[in-house]
Order: sequence, then structure tokens, then C-alpha cells
Amino acid sequence: MTQTYWLEHAWLDTNVEPGVAVTVSTGGSEAGARGRVTDVRTGVDTPPPGAEILRGLTLPGLANAHSHAFHRALRGTVQVGSGTFWTWRELMYSFADRLTPETYHALARAVYAEMAMAGVTAVGEFHYVHHAHDGTPYADPNAMGEALIAAADDAGIRITLLDTAYLSSGFGQPPNPHQRRFSDGTADAWAERSSLLKDRDHARIGAAIHSVRAVPAGQLATVARWAEERRAPLHVHLSEQTAENEACLAAHGCTPTRLLADHGVLGPRTTGVHNTHLTDEDIALLGGSGTGTCMCPTTERDLADGIGPAVALQRAGSPLSLGSDSHAVIDLLEEARAMELNERLRTRTRGHWTAAALLRAASADGHAALGWDDAGSIETGALADFTTIALDSVRTAGPVPRLGAETAVFAATAADVRHTVVAGRHVVRDGAHTLVPDVPAALADAVQALRS
Repeated sequence: MTQTYWLEHAWLDTNVEPGVAVTVSTGGSEAGARGRVTDVRTGVDTPPPGAEILRGLTLPGLANAHSHAFHRALRGTVQVGSGTFWTWRELMYSFADRLTPETYHALARAVYAEMAMAGVTAVGEFHYVHHAHDGTPYADPNAMGEALIAAADDAGIRITLLDTAYLSSGFGQPPNPHQRRFSDGTADAWAERSSLLKDRDHARIGAAIHSVRAVPAGQLATVARWAEERRAPLHVHLSEQTAENEACLAAHGCTPTRLLADHGVLGPRTTGVHNTHLTDEDIALLGGSGTGTCMCPTTERDLADGIGPAVALQRAGSPLSLGSDSHAVIDLLEEARAMELNERLRTRTRGHWTAAALLRAASADGHAALGWDDAGSIETGALADFTTIALDSVRTAGPVPRLGAETAVFAATAADVRHTVVAGRHVVRDGAHTLVPDVPAALADAVQALRS
């Protein structure tokens, strides 16, 4: 059982090809073969009989490598006035306090549907709201994580649940009242609970260390060992704020990166999120260990965090991925564009990455950071996850199709996503979500429920 998609134009890693026929397995006795590309043919000038026609530029599905789904409720609210990262955090806590498994599922379902409409086919959910408001575990200790996994399924996208260890409010400090529901008490207790979570077709389980301030140094290795034993991705917020660096130096006499290196956290399956305020030694440690870097430019600029050394990190050997983090906007094309344009502003020179390199960060390298190494490309054997960008909108009309990658990165927005296909299934068709009938209403209702 197969389905053929005819792509008017397709980005095949290095160049844009016109007239591409992609055949996808939709059935069969082997579950692992379903939803995969079985054949890619170029030079197909007209759609084959029965083919689904995708007009525009089709890209591999985009990977949102860093998400906090409930932060979507903050959009607009945290843009009022000024403040700092730390005042923003207090408002974030007020929304986290109100979450239940039911309200979190409703919000995440709508947020992941918004992601699908933006061309995202896989999300890395950095999940730390584990327990009830007072810190008491739910009857199902993973009720909140399971709500997120179900929400991704309902919205038709893949998820890597990065179950997060969050044990302290700061170096040597117990969790504050807002953080009680984040904490399992110890890394061993975190590992016991996280071990109950299981992979499934659309979901993979990874691990996260919230930050060096939130996991005591003596317990970092426990989280790293859990991920290593399962060959699972491991993510960590790293040097997002200079205050974190200063506190780490005061507590341990070293930078957060050095502390992570000394406790066995760095490595090819590890991704540092933000990696903004780094020393030359930090960059060498991250690159030399193959630790990835997830940049979240729209959040980093919204919170006035700063511009991280992405060029130097990549040159040192750190693969780059992209995330929308706090969801000030959900637009991976904007994240890709912003990484290049931020660097242009910082250095006053142009052309640090090609459009193709930025698309790889948003697709193949993002999927790899989330443990989906078999996604992020349009080729035989890959997962049949792709998205189509309109080339005839007011933003994208004009350039010749062979410059489609440049048009997508430097002109298109999430509003130009016309189709999204996951595992060979049309999740977004002609700009409308096929599983969540009214995504704006779902978002509005879910956010309002947290304000009531």
C-alpha cells in the first residue's frame, strides 16, 4: 500500500529540483516500514495518476528542537512594559501554577497544531512540570508527560519528550514554592519516574538537565548516565544568562560548561540550549565533545539574553539546531533567518550560513538532536515527513523557483506553509489543520482556561 506525492519543487539537501515524485509506504506487515519514503524520482514533469499534488516548494519537515508548550500562554502578556529575564520568569511561574493534566493537554494540542501549521513535524518538549501544585505526584506520576505525548499525537506531529530533572532553585538552594511541582527531590527519584515513560511510534523519550543551577553538581552524572544507558538525547539550558555563569563561578570555581564536562554530561547525544555567554574554553569543550547547540533566536531577543557564538560553535564541531522555546512566535523559518541576521548585526558582515545550511539546522540536524536520525530529508528510507511553502504569496512571489531555499529562509514565514505531511499523512492541507478543526479557537480557549 503506497501513496505518491508529486512535488512541484523540492529541496533535496543541496538544490531545488522541479517535478519530484515521492512514493510513501502507507501499509504493510512491518510497522517500521509504514510512513516511510520508498522511492524518489526527479524530472517528473506532470503529476502521476492518483498522486497528491503539492504546489510550491517542499522541504523536509522542520524540527522544533526546544519547546516549553505552556509558555505559549504568555504570548502578548510578557511583552507589556520592560522587565528582565527574571521578572519574566515570575509571570511564567504564575501560568505553570495553574496547569493540570487536562488543561496542559488542551493547550499543548493547540500549540502542536500551530506548529504543524508552521511546517514543524517533530518537537523537542523540554518538560519539567511534573507534579501537582504542591509537589505531590499524581496517581500516574507521569500524567503531565503523558498529556504532552497524547497532545502531539492528537495534533499529528512527532515528539521527543525531554523529561527534565529540576531539583533546586539555585546552587545549594531548595526549590521555591513555584518549583515544588518541578522537583522529584533527587536525581535518583527523577530517574525512577522517567524510566516509566516508554517510546511509541510518534514519541521518543529523552532526558534534560534544566540547568546547572537546578541540578546539584553531585547529581548531574545520574541524569547523564540515564540517557547514556538508553542512547537517548540529553538537553540542558546552558549559559543563557550571565547571572548563571557568575553564580556557578562562585559556587564551583568554573563555568557551567566546565562543570558539565567534569561530570560527564557533554557528548554527541547532548545538546546545549542557548549557549549564549561562553568563554573560548567553553566553545572548545562543546565542539570537541560533539555537543550540539540549539539556538532560539526569537526567544533570546525577546528576553534580551544576547547573541550566542553560533559560528564559532559550529566551526569547533558543535552541530546547530533551532527551537522556538517560549513561543513568542512559532516560526522555524524566522528562527533560521534570525540566526543569520543576528550574526550580521553582531559582526557587520553578511553570509555566515547559506540558506541550505540554515535549512539543515531547521530540519535534519534538528531531528538528529531529538533522536530522529531517520527524519529530516526527502530520500528513500527516510520518514515521510515534509512541508510545502507557497511560492506565490505576497512574500514569496517573484524569485525564480531554483532560489526557493533562499526565498524560504529570507522571505517566507510560517503563514506561507501550505501543506504538512507526517508519516505520509496529510496533517495540514491547503493551510488548514486536518485533525484540529479550528486551531485559533483551540488556542484561545486553552489560554483562557489558564487565566480563569
